[in-house]
Amino acid sequence: MSHKISVILPCRNEAASLETLLPRIRQVLPAAEILVVDDASADGSAAVCAANGVRCIRHPYRKGNGAAIKSGARAAVGDILIFMDADGQHDPADIPRLLKPLEDGFDMVVGARRSASQASLARGLANRVYNRLASYMTGQPILDLTSGFRVVRADLFREFIYLLPNEFSYPTTITMAFFRAGYHVGYVTITAGQRIGKSHIRPLQDGLRFLLIIFKIGSLYSPLKIFVPVAVLFFLLGTGYWIYTYSLALRLSIMTIFMLTTAVIVFLIGLVSEQITQLMYRSFTESVPAPRDPEKRVGDSRCD
Repeated sequence: MSHKISVILPCRNEAASLETLLPRIRQVLPAAEILVVDDASADGSAAVCAANGVRCIRHPYRKGNGAAIKSGARAAVGDILIFMDADGQHDPADIPRLLKPLEDGFDMVVGARRSASQASLARGLANRVYNRLASYMTGQPILDLTSGFRVVRADLFREFIYLLPNEFSYPTTITMAFFRAGYHVGYVTITAGQRIGKSHIRPLQDGLRFLLIIFKIGSLYSPLKIFVPVAVLFFLLGTGYWIYTYSLALRLSIMTIFMLTTAVIVFLIGLVSEQITQLMYRSFTESVPAPRDPEKRVGDSRCD
């Protein structure tokens, strides 16, 4: 491709994997900028970057995986961004396959992991639930909501950078935001390898965070898809309870009135929220200020 490419690797104590990963990336993309964002590692990750001639931004204290992604996106000079995990799970040989759909008009391409690539059965099942729920919210098929291996046009990614959380759920937010904004998202099947070292993901806490973000983005962009099912549930419960009490005592109970009234209120709240969303929604490009000069950012230190 004729575009300038930046490869961004969020890193926390990944020195062992970086020693082999950085040369492999350089072999695949010899002209690309490789940018490692060191999230306060304590294992010499910055020294590995220096030994490989790779640019590194070091956080003075731990901010989170998403914060590292945002630091890298702000500092990168390329107009195409490639995000990869620094733990060795992602194969640099897959990069050309992910870049190819950009030439066909896609705005973001995600490396969708095969089912056999999931770290555990529980995480595989959880990801399936996330994918189905997010597909419902966005109205588009989402093959891998949480994959951290993706390529994206830099200007479009930066439109949503203020929405991204500081922890591990940035892929969830950026994927749903792209779909809601009408940008083209594609998927390329990949096989993820075993990570080197210990995972920093906390399954319970981060899993709940993923679900909350799905509902947050869904309520921000498609409120009726959340409120209507709740309203229908209360309506069915109220109707069912009315049939039950009427058949036993020929009466309309207070509980029936409460549930039917709740159904109407929830539906109206959803309807108003939908109208507000449509009125308030506008181009993120117009509403988001231009990124500041990365060389003048406060709180990050250079290690290159």
